[in-house]
Amino acid sequence: MPPHTLMHNYGERTLTLVRGEGNYVWDDRGHRYLDAISGIAVCGLGHCHPKVTEALQEQANTLLHVSNLYNIPPQQQLADRLVFLSGMDNVFFSNSGAEANEAAIKLARKLGNERGLVTPQIVVMEGAFHGRTLATLTATGNEKAQQGFAPLPEGFLRVPFNDVQAIENLAQQHSDIVAILVEPIQGEGGVRVPDTDYLKQLRTLCDRHDWLLMLDEIQTGNGRSGRMFAYQHADIVPDVLTTAKGLGNGVPIGACLARGKAAGLFTAGSHGSTFGGNPLACRAGLAVLETLQGEWLIERAEKLGEQLLHSLRMRLGDCPGVVDIRGQGLMIGIELNHPCAELVERAREQALLINVTAGNVVRLLPPLTLTDEECQQLADNVSTLIQQFTPQAV
Repeated sequence: MPPHTLMHNYGERTLTLVRGEGNYVWDDRGHRYLDAISGIAVCGLGHCHPKVTEALQEQANTLLHVSNLYNIPPQQQLADRLVFLSGMDNVFFSNSGAEANEAAIKLARKLGNERGLVTPQIVVMEGAFHGRTLATLTATGNEKAQQGFAPLPEGFLRVPFNDVQAIENLAQQHSDIVAILVEPIQGEGGVRVPDTDYLKQLRTLCDRHDWLLMLDEIQTGNGRSGRMFAYQHADIVPDVLTTAKGLGNGVPIGACLARGKAAGLFTAGSHGSTFGGNPLACRAGLAVLETLQGEWLIERAEKLGEQLLHSLRMRLGDCPGVVDIRGQGLMIGIELNHPCAELVERAREQALLINVTAGNVVRLLPPLTLTDEECQQLADNVSTLIQQFTPQAV
């Protein structure tokens, strides 16, 4: 056992990974695993992608950090590229998704304060996950994650996910709402995909009430859904957009993008980050975006996602205990009618890394570089694992 010099918030970890290449990782005993979780949607280009590695090596030999007291050329280049790809107006760079969501929450509160509201309210969803800082933890719809951290900040109103009428009802009761914060697809909440017109209805609702529509694309962004950002499936544009995870392919970076009235809310000194947008992180982000587009990986994520869903539904559609098989792009959830956390260990024994979220949902977030053969292998192996496990559990 390793010495207990690390805090115990991650519990006991039984697997030690020491190397990665492409869509595979190796442990300290030399065993190879197909990585179908990608560092929780981070390594969309797989591990040690040569273009990202080359960019990092070059930047490490040039300049790592100077702080935001100065102009940083890679930061400006990455901002330009993100604005072009998203339809937004400007960007604030941070180090993580939680910090990007903190920036979004601050934008909403800034707007509310400018409107003279004492306690501006943000509408958030049941089952949401927005981070573990105090504000993002409060926005997160998980009482277990919140337990032990009271008092939590005020200023959030919670409604069921995928329920526009519930928000309409809130609007009748609260005149101090300034924004809606929502994931296009709930990741930690169980890969829950809303109705196809949900985001479009939220856009209409926000326009009617002059609220900000703030989309958390920390997990769904950077090509994972089969579009650069998942809201592009709905043909809308948000007022605030957050992203992180896949943007750096393992290098910590987050971004909060704003448009219209939201884009001018931050002024000099109103928000900042020491490390946010430093040269190394931004070079990684540029390499990721160039690779996603240059190798047509976003389009491939949509195609592979359809293949993976089809194969899983063919194999598991009549399997006892399987409630639903859902997803978009390479973000797949298989919901069982019973807890299934032990499938993670069973998958490891079969040289496969998967994840179970919400207690009973097998979550697959494979790299966008997955081959056709690996996609079929993943579908077959996961289907077999569930078929062997389910009769014992029901």
